[in-house]
Amino acid sequence: MSEQPAAPAALPRVAPAPSAPLTGLSATAARVLPSVVSIETGTSGGSGFVVDGQGHILTNAHVVAGSTQVTVVLADGTRLTARVAGADGGEDLAVLEVDHPAELTPATLGRSSELAVGDQVLAIGSPLGLSGTVTSGIVSALDREVRLGDSRRTAVQTDASINPGNSGGPLVNAQGEVVGVNTAIAASRGGGNIGIGFAIPIDRAAPIAERIIRN
Repeated sequence: MSEQPAAPAALPRVAPAPSAPLTGLSATAARVLPSVVSIETGTSGGSGFVVDGQGHILTNAHVVAGSTQVTVVLADGTRLTARVAGADGGEDLAVLEVDHPAELTPATLGRSSELAVGDQVLAIGSPLGLSGTVTSGIVSALDREVRLGDSRRTAVQTDASINPGNSGGPLVNAQGEVVGVNTAIAASRGGGNIGIGFAIPIDRAAPIAERIIRN
């Protein structure tokens, strides 16, 4: 009698869990991701986030340096043309403007003055062109003096992974409120993230963005 072929083994799997509301960092990321955009300038790229319902996006000045018009890519893949409304090189901040504000989702701005060392934070952006990337960490230091733009400024230090392309994206607290603009990293000789990143405090960035928008 010929042997019957063995039935293929079925690996044990956990039964699908019923859908439930997102909690913790998953909920924080889901809240902020629709407000984050990738920025393409033709020669380089970066990140940004929507700050109001009138079509304004905040990013770093160095991301859009030399450009008057860029492409922004929304979380759902929609591509929009944006004008550079203005920039402050000394603070390394710039504001973009698009003509379709209804397609944008504004982020909620928090207060960087309420941050404490050890607070959990997320960095969201497009490192190395990988849009919608979320990394987590803590606030490592407050008021750290570093070179930002054309001069030395104080910044929020974090160990959330920040890499080239993250520039201009938001640093958010556990409530999903933007508390900083990711701007720079300390890199080893070979380049890349080593757990030391810096963000412009939103308490300083927001008034600069407001001034650029008014003017």
